[in-house]
Amino acid sequence: MFTGLIQELGRVARAQKEGQDLRLTLDAPRLAPRVALGDSVAVNGCCLTAVAVDGPSLSFQAVPETLRRTLLGSLKEGDRVNLELPLTSSQALGGHFVQGHVDGTAEITAKEPEGQGLRLTVRLPESLDRYVIEKGSIALDGTSLTVAAIRQGEVEIALIPHTVENTVFKWKQKGDRVHVEVDMLAKYMEKLAGAYGAKP
Repeated sequence: MFTGLIQELGRVARAQKEGQDLRLTLDAPRLAPRVALGDSVAVNGCCLTAVAVDGPSLSFQAVPETLRRTLLGSLKEGDRVNLELPLTSSQALGGHFVQGHVDGTAEITAKEPEGQGLRLTVRLPESLDRYVIEKGSIALDGTSLTVAAIRQGEVEIALIPHTVENTVFKWKQKGDRVHVEVDMLAKYMEKLAGAYGAKP
């Protein structure tokens, strides 16, 4: 379980195909000393298991299922990625509950200056629209964000300068795609409500 508060911008040192899998090695000098073999790390919002820890570097293995559902296969050397370690019982929940399970991907349709920050617009897959509400929470590339507006299938996010400078959104451009994880509470509520409605 994560919070969506990014702790480090990692850099892709190597993205190497191994048969159908992908071995991803990241430079993460701040977080790597806190990671043990087998620990979970959210990489752009996707929960991965550390298969090697070597000084400031972390390595992960993404299997075909992960590659089908995420954008990890498109990462290349030098790319920046959002990193977060799992939530512990002693931490404040400053974002929202993020599982690290990618629900889909979204296209950035606009990125415009707004005040000292940015206004980001993404087009969600139609299947995820119903889980998003204005002023609700959404995770994009693992970042916990508040929905500023919803217009005709597009979601608008107001990014403060700190978020821009400390996440991959500093480099993202119109046409790029991002991972989406909707609020898990909305999904649970939908399932429970559906089961209740189906009772005789």
